Amino acid sequence: MTRVVSIYLPDLPTDRIRRADPSIPDDQPIAVIARSGSKRWVSSADAAAKRIGVRAGMPAAKAQAIFRGLMLVDADPLADANALDRLGLWALVHYSPIVAIDGIDGLVLDTEGADHLQGGELPMITGIVNMFRSRKLTAKVAIADTWGAAHACVRAISRDTVIVPRGEVVAAVEKLPLSLLRLPEKVVDDLRLLGFRSIGELSATPRAPLALRFGPEPGRRLDQMFGRIKEPIDPIRTAELVEVSRSFQEPIGAAETINKYVGRLVVQLCGELEKRGLGVRRTDLIVHKVDNTIQAIRAGTAKPARDVAWLTKLFKDRTDKIEPGFGIEKLVLVAVAAEPLKEQQKASRLLEEDDNDITPLIDIFGNRGQRVYRVAPVASDVPERSVRQIPAVAEETEESWVGHWRRPVRLFDRPEQIQAIALMPDYPPASITWRGKRHRVKRADGPERVFGEWWRTPNELEAVRDYFAIENDDGERYWIFRSGDGVDPQTGSHRWFMHGIFA
Repeated sequence: MTRVVSIYLPDLPTDRIRRADPSIPDDQPIAVIARSGSKRWVSSADAAAKRIGVRAGMPAAKAQAIFRGLMLVDADPLADANALDRLGLWALVHYSPIVAIDGIDGLVLDTEGADHLQGGELPMITGIVNMFRSRKLTAKVAIADTWGAAHACVRAISRDTVIVPRGEVVAAVEKLPLSLLRLPEKVVDDLRLLGFRSIGELSATPRAPLALRFGPEPGRRLDQMFGRIKEPIDPIRTAELVEVSRSFQEPIGAAETINKYVGRLVVQLCGELEKRGLGVRRTDLIVHKVDNTIQAIRAGTAKPARDVAWLTKLFKDRTDKIEPGFGIEKLVLVAVAAEPLKEQQKASRLLEEDDNDITPLIDIFGNRGQRVYRVAPVASDVPERSVRQIPAVAEETEESWVGHWRRPVRLFDRPEQIQAIALMPDYPPASITWRGKRHRVKRADGPERVFGEWWRTPNELEAVRDYFAIENDDGERYWIFRSGDGVDPQTGSHRWFMHGIFA
């Protein structure tokens, strides 16, 4: 079943202004002023302005009278639209092959089959909110079975994220106001005059009288919201995207036929990429079906590629996920992420040399939804900060780990608290209890003192850790530490933790 994500950007105009001028203080209230003749009113206000009582629709003079220090900026709908288009293209590359603009303040994504790449629906939408927040953009995100339901729920909630369980659209939207049904404002006002207040009330009313007075639009929006009729999401496209397509007079549906035309599209796409000197990193196959629905399959590569055979294989390995239904009327292949690719001459050789390129294996794992990466050293003495994830095919880094102290082969994401019997301040434990099991310490090496990084947070100004490598009677070796120097309580809690396991 299709799942749709709606991203609502309530403060897009003011967020755009702040991003354009980083010198604006965070606590500076901003209001965007729209004009129509001599009339001036607030079209958007940021969180700081709302806290002092400024609201959208308020006359500009009244808003300025509330707070003299209010920053007034003329509305620029074109700049807001361009910013939304750029965000849509960014989401197209990072989250889903099917992304569209939703009004003037939102995006809509078809995430069917894409949530597993992000760890599930909750991590996915939480990650979207955090990603927008890191770019100084206020965002709310909802996921539901239909575009209409996700659109309504994300604008009705007070929290950042909401998940409408599968099959529970009716219960989620029946009490929401009519204004969230995506009807023209005049129609909503007229419906209110007739006494309708919620979507549920309108849905329970016979269709014939409504259609006679307001036309088919109210019924169509209700059917789209409840999933009775399909509402395809037409993906955004730009002239920069390399795209090839094939339409069919007679719908196709057989797996062999689909694979045949996908192979032909790959040949055409690689030809267009070669003309521009590009290699593709992400490619989307958009499947347009007869029943007015769209399905998408994405294939990615670890580095720019233009190999017809390899790209064809990546897609043929996944075309079994296509559900043709009543038939496919159009196939579109789009290079949504492309990078410059230089031609490399392959020297002829009599003897085959060893090929150590593991990029194909990385591509296969990546397209199965698995994350493939390398770890690289970071200049930090704090163990959990001394590594970072980098792309699997990234260039080698010049930094290296300090080698005069041994490190465990497995480092826990979070140190686990243990019970220890030890003489403080400098002696290793005589025994530890970890996960309910007691270990007698037969051998130990340490302490290795690690100081806190005072430039990060004030709490680390005096913080220290004393690390010990220990071995129990069974020959198992662990890496443990005591928080604090064992004397001064300001340096740490003096509790013991398990941080890693040696081979």
